[in-house]
Amino acid sequence: MKKVLVVLGQFSDQDIDWLIGAGERRPVKSEELLVDEGQPIDSLYIILAGKFVVHSQGAKVADLGSGEIVGELSYLDSRPPNASVIATEDSFVYAVRRDRLQSKLRIDTGFASRFYRALGLLLADRLRTTTSQLAVGNFRDLDSDNEQAGEISPEIMEALDLAGARFDRMLKELQR
Repeated sequence: MKKVLVVLGQFSDQDIDWLIGAGERRPVKSEELLVDEGQPIDSLYIILAGKFVVHSQGAKVADLGSGEIVGELSYLDSRPPNASVIATEDSFVYAVRRDRLQSKLRIDTGFASRFYRALGLLLADRLRTTTSQLAVGNFRDLDSDNEQAGEISPEIMEALDLAGARFDRMLKELQR
């Protein structure tokens, strides 16, 4: 859930209204492939409900649930995904087509700024988590002001309540 909150916390209420109108809620059946490793994708996804597993080169790398963002790397660099994402139960995602999002980013520089900042924060968080998991003999001084693995920076923390309310609003609007 933290991922979507980080992203939505960067957006304005008008951005959320646009997102709600720009995409579509899609059911995903258990065992259905949402993203196929090496194959281009045409949408950015937010997991609304359900569970998914991520596999890269045949190895499981992550479990995903409500509030996770899928397809952001392929959106940013236009290369096919380097992992597959498969539903492990009946689920729902919110899909925003690449062409629709690109059009919005071209004409609305404020939205573009907030969107790319949100993706930057999302990817920075993922990189910090990955780096801390790979570190061998990682010593952290608990008395220091350094953020610990899994912690949310104070700058992002301020927007989390608002982001949670926005995600709830999205879910309610999409259930109509």
